[in-house]
Amino acid sequence: MARRPRSSRAWHFVLSGVRREADGRAGARGWGYDSDGQQHSDSDSEPEFSSLSPSIPSAIPVTGESYCNCENQSEAPYCSSLHALHRVRDCRCGEEDEYFDWVWDDLNKSTATLLTCDNRKVNFHMEYSCGTAAIRGNKELADGQHFWEIKMTSPVYGTDMMVGIGTSDVNLDKYRHTFCSLLGKDEDSWGLSYTGLLHHKGDKTNFSSRFGQGSIIGVHLDTWHGTLTFFKNRKCIGESQGWGGRNSSLAAAENTGKAEDQGVAATKLQNKKFYPMVCSTAAKSSMKVIRSCASCTSLQYLCCFRLRQLLPDYVDTLEVLPLPPGLKQVLHNKLGWVLSMNYSTSKPSSSSSSGSDSDSSCSSDAEACQRKRCRRT
Repeated sequence: MARRPRSSRAWHFVLSGVRREADGRAGARGWGYDSDGQQHSDSDSEPEFSSLSPSIPSAIPVTGESYCNCENQSEAPYCSSLHALHRVRDCRCGEEDEYFDWVWDDLNKSTATLLTCDNRKVNFHMEYSCGTAAIRGNKELADGQHFWEIKMTSPVYGTDMMVGIGTSDVNLDKYRHTFCSLLGKDEDSWGLSYTGLLHHKGDKTNFSSRFGQGSIIGVHLDTWHGTLTFFKNRKCIGESQGWGGRNSSLAAAENTGKAEDQGVAATKLQNKKFYPMVCSTAAKSSMKVIRSCASCTSLQYLCCFRLRQLLPDYVDTLEVLPLPPGLKQVLHNKLGWVLSMNYSTSKPSSSSSSGSDSDSSCSSDAEACQRKRCRRT
């Protein structure tokens, strides 16, 4: 009898893994043990959180949540065969920045990661996935204001794909053989899942709508006020309901202070040292840093931040301020990211559909996809 080729057996193994993961979300639950002897589940289903909004099937990528309307970015057809994975040119919408305060750290990452684009793009599980991979930035987020944006440059699916922060105590390779939500699994990290759940200390709470391929997730860490705020497609996410917020049913008792701003996921983060982090369990998934900025907490920053809150409907606050051109240029160079943050609430989207496992993207014509700019007043 003819022997099956090695490549055929490999594809059979990968497809079997995808089917097992999908079956787990349908209700089956498998258990195993971590290297430290703790029991874990390799299933996506979590019955103890049945009150939360249901998650989508893990093998079906999230679509319809893209920052732009580029072709193949919001309507990628789902294909059950992994043989159909293909690549086209990456979408470049929203990637205007040329200077970056930090990039991904090639020395502090999981083994199942590969860095490209000058270490700004991280690729997870290049062939197939057998667990959770993570990476952190190459710069500690010290005192001051820090803002960065992560773009989902591949189909978003699987047990979890997350954006968040963590301390140097987070073991990025601990769950390399376990499918889990790594960020927020302990007290040293916070993570926003693509399913819209916010994770911390092993607990999770509904926080936002889902995000998928083409989505841009922004993160603002304010070490002076001690707050962590999330943005989706350059709009502030929801209302305060995270750890430290009034509406968080799962907040720890010691973090029940009132969070005044919309989108605040955590408070009381002063005097702690964090790194930006992302993680993924999905095969051939990727994320890209398209903005990373930092500034000290000064009177100039606070004034710009307040101006932005007073003029939320403009794409760029500098466009409508009657300031000398030289001063506008100085503010743009130093605090342009503050004056362009959108604190109008991003409403949860009802759009959901199945999509392709392909690493589909779009044309690089950023001009056609740029947000409509408001007229000067």
